Amino acid sequence: MNEKAPITVLLVEDEEDYREVLRTRLTKRGFQVDGVTTAEQALDLLQRRDFDVVVLDVRLPRMTGVQALEKIRQLHPLSEVLILTGYADTETAIRVIELGAFDYLMKPVDLDELVGRLRDAHQSRTERQRG
Repeated sequence: MNEKAPITVLLVEDEEDYREVLRTRLTKRGFQVDGVTTAEQALDLLQRRDFDVVVLDVRLPRMTGVQALEKIRQLHPLSEVLILTGYADTETAIRVIELGAFDYLMKPVDLDELVGRLRDAHQSRTERQRG
């Protein structure tokens, strides 16, 4: 793994303040983070750029995080997806893991926990790329 290249993260979160706080804190920890508000924006950006990890909120306007996860897994199978939600829901947690999410985290997420899961997801992606 090339330690010099930062882990690229696409943060999909409709709560602007929360998204910007996470983006700023992750950037300070050495991640390269882009943030968008909707699943549609995320899918559009993923068509143009590759991200190591997508951090995806479950409750988004128009298209849910679960629907977006299905599309991301189809169109970008190497991208790892971390699901982030403020609503504990066992059914959703099981569904997103079945759909291939790397992990399911509750908001507000502990920053150290998120950083660790992002690194784990990046390692998983790297290993899958090596095949």
